Amino acid sequence: MVHGTHNALPDKRNEDVLIYINGEFFKRNDAKISVFDSGYLVGDGIWEAARLHHDVLVFWDRHLDRLFAGAATIGMDLGMTREELTAEMWKVLKINDMHDNVHVRCMITRGIKKTPSQDPRLTISGPNIVIIAEHKAASSESQEKGITLFTSTIRRGSPDYLDPRLNCHSKLHEVQALYQAIQAGADEALMLDIHGFVSTCNATNFFIVKKGEVWTSTGQYCMNGITRGAIIQVCKENDIPVFEKDFSLFDVYGADEAFVTGTFGGVTPVTDIDGRKIGEGKFGDMSRRLSKLYMELIGREVANVG
Repeated sequence: MVHGTHNALPDKRNEDVLIYINGEFFKRNDAKISVFDSGYLVGDGIWEAARLHHDVLVFWDRHLDRLFAGAATIGMDLGMTREELTAEMWKVLKINDMHDNVHVRCMITRGIKKTPSQDPRLTISGPNIVIIAEHKAASSESQEKGITLFTSTIRRGSPDYLDPRLNCHSKLHEVQALYQAIQAGADEALMLDIHGFVSTCNATNFFIVKKGEVWTSTGQYCMNGITRGAIIQVCKENDIPVFEKDFSLFDVYGADEAFVTGTFGGVTPVTDIDGRKIGEGKFGDMSRRLSKLYMELIGREVANVG
């Protein structure tokens, strides 16, 4: 059975959701993109995923900041303003009558190529925009159980060839890392940076707790996680010592607690890394407190936007 940070409760409503493709809506089995799409051909695209809580797209401005920074980085014109893209997101949510416990993913590729090629000049259409919204309530049982990690030999890249902060469609190195972890009997992968320091996981950001302090990587070689930023924010707001710093597996194995963060799962405890129990091997007190503070931050966001 698959276990990880994206475990969701089954929901039959997802069989009937309508998928958005370039302004049109399609049934799940009819939603298709051309084989000449640049994202399919060469991974030329960017994406964002957000959560809908009580009719509010939580931290959506932060997600838009990351999306438009990514578009600028790869030199892609999205063809829409922030306001126009937001309006399209809401069309998807409204046509599917969605209000809470929803995960929505927006994927934008450079467009259709006239022939298979990396060359962006061979793109013959505007960008392809796909929005998939699903009813997804995170499994509290999975969160309470926590996950196990295996340190992959696949490293997080340097910013000069594929900046880890770029939410792009080229995820093969992360898939390789996860596959390696699965083969080793773990749930997900822990990844190091090019210097051997702990960076991030294959799909989430990584934290440890040592003597009341919260540590995470510097951010130079890890994903630019929205939830990561929110956890750092609530630490500072509540006088919890938090450090973005270099640290190694030596520090990880001796940590009191470890947890990962992500848009879908929020805060998920890590119980075991490379066969070593972390702390007491359960959802620790600091991790649980940060999970509570994070949910309170979401509550404030919902109240302010709503």
